[in-house]
Amino acid sequence: MRSVRYIEVAENDAQRVRTFAGVSKSEQEVKLSFKVAGTLINLGVAVGDAIEPGQVIAQVDASSYQLQLQQAQADLARATAEQRNADTAYQRTRDLYENQNASKIDLDVARTAFESTQALVDAAQRAVDLSRLNVSYAKLVAKEACSVASTSADAGENVAIGQEIVRVNCGDQLKVDVSIPESLISLFRPGMAAMVEFDSVADTRFNGEVTEIGVAATGTTFPVSVRLLDPAGLRAGLAAQVGFRFSSGATYPSVPTTSVAEDQNGRYIYLLMPGASPELAVTKRQPVEVGNIVADGIEIVRGVKPGDKVVTAGVSVIRDGLVVKAN
Repeated sequence: MRSVRYIEVAENDAQRVRTFAGVSKSEQEVKLSFKVAGTLINLGVAVGDAIEPGQVIAQVDASSYQLQLQQAQADLARATAEQRNADTAYQRTRDLYENQNASKIDLDVARTAFESTQALVDAAQRAVDLSRLNVSYAKLVAKEACSVASTSADAGENVAIGQEIVRVNCGDQLKVDVSIPESLISLFRPGMAAMVEFDSVADTRFNGEVTEIGVAATGTTFPVSVRLLDPAGLRAGLAAQVGFRFSSGATYPSVPTTSVAEDQNGRYIYLLMPGASPELAVTKRQPVEVGNIVADGIEIVRGVKPGDKVVTAGVSVIRDGLVVKAN
């Protein structure tokens, strides 16, 4: 005689908790990269290190940028000398013109030459400033106290502008990002309460609240961010389960997804009806209408009621009217 497992359908709750998986992360996560390209000559941090404001995190070879700075400084010195000569010539021509010993054309030529050299000085100064910035950009410097979450490059590697070198977590605030099905996203509001549990922290539930709700779907889900209100003792990178409680209005009982089968006549389950003795039961095929996928299985909109005994495994090998032993 075949043995089958079953569950007894519970009373509908006034509210239903739906749970989604996520990973804790710092609410202020920053990806650090260089503003100049070059060969990485030093990576001074490792995963887990604490970094302080002003600390040098990494460096690229700045020798080419130093040469560019020296060339720009030489160009500035040359342009400055030409500007001084042009200024002297302009002043002399203006004096001669005032004494009627030079023409208006001579004065205009001298003034134009002076203004041209002034423009050259300005351009050369901007080139020096830019080169000096590029030299400073060869060092990746921490702007605030953070911790290193990951590194993405090694010493000796050629890195590009904007390429992620280090990812850091700053501040003590943590969040968990979860993906919410499109059928539920309309129920979410900023400030909505959440219950967060971590696999690594047994028998402890943390309070959270919804802070961000995505407006663009990724596939069939929307991103939602939950801020932890009491993150003491937690850290980034922990697997989490985030629960939300919904006032259902109309709630439906749920059964494991393995209980529901489908053929050409539609979806169905098997109920266990009383048998000839207390340990025996008779299977009854029951057509059902299903609803949403939920944390503990699938909703049954029509076809079951509280107290029904529903077979949870082996549905494909059971037939209607089979005498079984219920476990």
